[in-house]
Amino acid sequence: MNIEVCYTPQAYPLFHKENAIVVVIDVFRATSAIVTAFYNGVNKMIPVATVEEAREYQKNGFMAAAERDGEIIEGFDLGNSPFGYMNNKIKGKIIAISTTNGTQAIEISRKASKIIIGSFLNLDAICDYLIAEQKDVILVCAGWKNKFNLEDTLFAGAVVDRLTVDSNITYDCDSAIGSKHLYNLAKDDLFSFLSTSSHRNRLAKLDLERDIKYCLTLNQCAVIPYMEGKYLVKM
Repeated sequence: MNIEVCYTPQAYPLFHKENAIVVVIDVFRATSAIVTAFYNGVNKMIPVATVEEAREYQKNGFMAAAERDGEIIEGFDLGNSPFGYMNNKIKGKIIAISTTNGTQAIEISRKASKIIIGSFLNLDAICDYLIAEQKDVILVCAGWKNKFNLEDTLFAGAVVDRLTVDSNITYDCDSAIGSKHLYNLAKDDLFSFLSTSSHRNRLAKLDLERDIKYCLTLNQCAVIPYMEGKYLVKM
């Protein structure tokens, strides 16, 4: 079993393996919102790359969420704040969702044999599942518009750190090694470590500090969303 870290979606074709499990990561905030939604009873979600696709689902009677550059797009039911998914209105619903980075990472990983959704909120559940599966793992960081970011890399490092306690799991790629080192530098206080990171500051300017703190909280939602056809469903 080998684990690799892909720092941006654009690089995914370099990492693709036919039977590997892909973990899509967008800590601030898409994958944190998706995990929260399933924890709070959403039935299915439909990740789409474009706002236009999300709007078409909305026209056909689905709830729809759309976000660009950290802000909900006018006319949609939801954005990508996890707090928007903590109420009864989502229970049993199917929600189409399009975000700046997270749904793009899902889209580019579509050829993977299995795609699961990772965040600090479900870290232990993700790690337990991957250890049980004993398959190669590719951790795909959504980044920011195909650029490297810190928060997704730290989550990837947390997974590498926990999985490599098991001697059957190897990590010989530099991106996995670097992610693990970064996580070990940051793990005692993720919030402070990310104080100067670009996306945290981008969200802070939008008065979203509460979202940031929540998204960096470990193991609040022990669920694993995964792709089944065009849908995200709960494992």
